[in-house]
Amino acid sequence: MKLTEILKQDTLSLSFEVFPPKVDDAWDTVHSAVREIAKLRPAFMSVTYGAGGGTSRYTLDIAKEIKADYGVPSLAHLTCVSSTRDTVHARIEDIKRAGIENVMALRGDIPPQLADADRSGWPYHYAIDLIRELKESGAGFCIGGACYPEVHPESADRKEDIRRLREKVEAGCEFLTTQMFFDNNLLYNFLYKIREAGITVPVVAGIMPITNAVQVKRAIQLSGSHMPQRFKSLVDKFGSDPAAMMQAGIAYATDQIIDLFANNVTNVHVYSMNKPHVAARIRENLSDILGK
Repeated sequence: MKLTEILKQDTLSLSFEVFPPKVDDAWDTVHSAVREIAKLRPAFMSVTYGAGGGTSRYTLDIAKEIKADYGVPSLAHLTCVSSTRDTVHARIEDIKRAGIENVMALRGDIPPQLADADRSGWPYHYAIDLIRELKESGAGFCIGGACYPEVHPESADRKEDIRRLREKVEAGCEFLTTQMFFDNNLLYNFLYKIREAGITVPVVAGIMPITNAVQVKRAIQLSGSHMPQRFKSLVDKFGSDPAAMMQAGIAYATDQIIDLFANNVTNVHVYSMNKPHVAARIRENLSDILGK
């Protein structure tokens, strides 16, 4: 099933992200996590793609398993940074052969060893380059892209960020998923501005449950996310108690999702970090709201 068929409905949807193992001997743990999260019957599950394709060999295997074995629509991530055209074309063919209909087109993080490299000759500089390749492949993929409620860290300002986002949509991006955020007002302001700019594709709100204090620093490093005072207070109060922080983090994420649903943001994607117990507790907290 193409995700636009789900995302354009008026019903509320909750989905989850999983990531492949970084090493071969971690496969059993990841496989178990995928199976348990799939049992929650999410609207769909996305599977990430390692920087530079580091875990790429597992991405399609997991996406196929989610779809074929558990009957859950799957979304395979694909990155293009530092890749050759031949490599990207081969990956597109692999996705087609696997029967995967939904692809999240991302630039990806630049590998540290290439941070200072001359990129002028690279065939792919931005996600829009990959979106065009996917569209021109003729495979009929449902193509998703990323967006940043707090402005992409490489954009000069909000105006430039929205202009580039509109270009991605015009190139073939059919839905957008946000980077994590911890203040819903940032998302509401972002949605108002992109709708005003004529960007009308579905937007999926990305929520990251912070269940231990170490994650806070990591989240800021990854996304530069603004941490509202009420969240900082939560971490200050419960961060030294793992069980309390787990419960408080899940409660905070649940509260965010309920507020989003109440304000007509109908599609929420949880960055569950391969933690089935976190996904299950959030799903249980929303059981009557989701109605299934």
